[in-house]
Amino acid sequence: MSDEPAVVFITGTAGAGKTTFVRGFSDWMRTTGYDPAIVNLDPGLEGKELDPDVDIREWVRLADLQDEYGLGPNGAQIAAADMIALKVFEVKQALSELRADYVLIDTPGQIELFAFREASKAIVDALGGDRALLAFLFDPALARDPSGFVALLMLSATIEFRFRVPMVNVLAKADALTPDQLEAIVAWSDEPDRLREAVAAATPTPDVQLSTELFRAIEVMGPLTGLVPVSARERTGLDGFYRECQRIFAGGEDLEPSHEPTVE
Repeated sequence: MSDEPAVVFITGTAGAGKTTFVRGFSDWMRTTGYDPAIVNLDPGLEGKELDPDVDIREWVRLADLQDEYGLGPNGAQIAAADMIALKVFEVKQALSELRADYVLIDTPGQIELFAFREASKAIVDALGGDRALLAFLFDPALARDPSGFVALLMLSATIEFRFRVPMVNVLAKADALTPDQLEAIVAWSDEPDRLREAVAAATPTPDVQLSTELFRAIEVMGPLTGLVPVSARERTGLDGFYRECQRIFAGGEDLEPSHEPTVE
C-alpha cells in the first residue's frame, strides 16, 4: 500500500450533513485505531462543530473579504473559492507535517462553489493526486422521493465526470428515514429497474418527465453505483463507508491500526 494518506473530499448539497459526517467518521476512525486528519476548506464555516487540523480560515475568511473588497455574501464566496486555490500549497505544507492514515476534507457548504469552478480541480489534484476520492452525500429529504433521488444521482455523476476521480455515494442521516424509506432508497441504488418503476409510478408532471429522461441519461453514462447508508449521529454505517474507501484505495486491504482501538 502507498505511504501517502488517502484523501477524501466530502461534498454534497447544502444541508446534507457534510460537517457532521466528517466529524462522525473521524471519531469512528480514532476509536477503531486509525489516525485521521481533518481539513476545513469552507471559509465561511461557523460554529465549533468541527475542530480541523488544517483550517483554510487561517488564510481566507469570508468576513475579511467582504470588508476588504466591499463584497456581498455571494461575491465573497466566489472570490474565496478562487483564493483558496492560491493557498493550496500552504494547506498541503501544513498537511505534510501531520501523520495521518486518512485526510478528510470538508468542502464549502455551497456545492457549486466547489464542484463547478476550475480552481477546485487544481485543489483536488494538489491535495489528493492519485490518492483522491470524492464522497457525495445524498440528503435523505431529497432522496426519499424518486425524482429527487434521480436529481441527486445526476448531480453526483456530473461531479464525478468533472473531477475524474473515484466517487462513493453516501446516504447521509439515514436515521432520519423510516425503515421502509431506507429499504426503498437502497433498492433504487442497487436495482435500476426498481428506480425506473418508482419514477414511472409517480403522478405525471413535468418534474417526473424530466426525471425519466435524466434516468435514461444516467443509464447511458454507466451502471449505477451502490449507496452506503450512514448515520454520523448514531455512528452506524461508518464501517461500510470505510470498506468502500479501502476497496478503492487498496483493493479492499485493511489499514494497519496506528494505535490501540478505544471504546467510547
